[in-house]
Amino acid sequence: MTEAGWRLPSLTALLKVARPGLWFQTLWLYALPLAAGADWSRPGPWLGLLYVTWPLSLLVYGWNDLVDVDIDAQNPRKDSWLFGARLSLPELRGVARLNIVVQALFAVAFVIVAGPETLLTMAAIVAVNATYNARIGGLRGRPPFDLINPLGYLLVVQLGVQVAGVPPVPWQALVYLALFCLQAQLIGEVMDYWPDRASGRVTTATVIGVRPSKLVITGVVAIEAALLWFGFGDAVLAGTLALATLWLLADLLVLWRDRPYTRGEYTLAGVGMNVAGLISMAWVFWTGALLRPIWP
Repeated sequence: MTEAGWRLPSLTALLKVARPGLWFQTLWLYALPLAAGADWSRPGPWLGLLYVTWPLSLLVYGWNDLVDVDIDAQNPRKDSWLFGARLSLPELRGVARLNIVVQALFAVAFVIVAGPETLLTMAAIVAVNATYNARIGGLRGRPPFDLINPLGYLLVVQLGVQVAGVPPVPWQALVYLALFCLQAQLIGEVMDYWPDRASGRVTTATVIGVRPSKLVITGVVAIEAALLWFGFGDAVLAGTLALATLWLLADLLVLWRDRPYTRGEYTLAGVGMNVAGLISMAWVFWTGALLRPIWP
């Protein structure tokens, strides 16, 4: 697209571009360290909670949409609360300008309530998004780095530790969360496989194919289930992921295999992920399950 200038989208579009249907992922990561005993009478935990919803998502997805504007024009998932707005190039340029203001305001607020070390975390968040979305050399088009770069979401955990003044999470939990980030990225790539392939975009999923990608996702979820059982002794979460592994196998071998999903199926999957994500987040927050490893 060659449209000139920029303009801010409507408030509804600004909310849509931040994909409220995917906020459960960053909320999950943020809630984990706070389960150690955050003091909610202080402003830090509340400020961080606000940031990991609309402001962070506007940065992550607004930047991504600016790079993918031509591809997204053909994406059937777009123009939804789950998967983002379908905006024009001038509107996405407006989102980029708004992001500069919003991120700067939150950087100042974090320094005031939690100290200057939060600036490093904020800078790292911006750097991770820059390396992923760069038009020349961006990791988004360099498999398998498109799966590794989203590990930057772990910075949300670090932000939670800083603003709430709680202890760092165990390394075993970081391993689990890294697998979670990898799995979530590849699921998104499978959902976008058909418009990505049609537009010529290169991702790990378009390189190895739908069914191999689904096999990798299934294997990662199975490893997560084993880690939750053997590493943390959490039968509830481990059992839930074991059932999810069986569902993914059914998807791979019997149900969808390598055929495209309909928009209704995309929506149903998004609602299901939100329900499962929020329930598991509440479980982890109230039990502190992933903060007490039993092995090794």
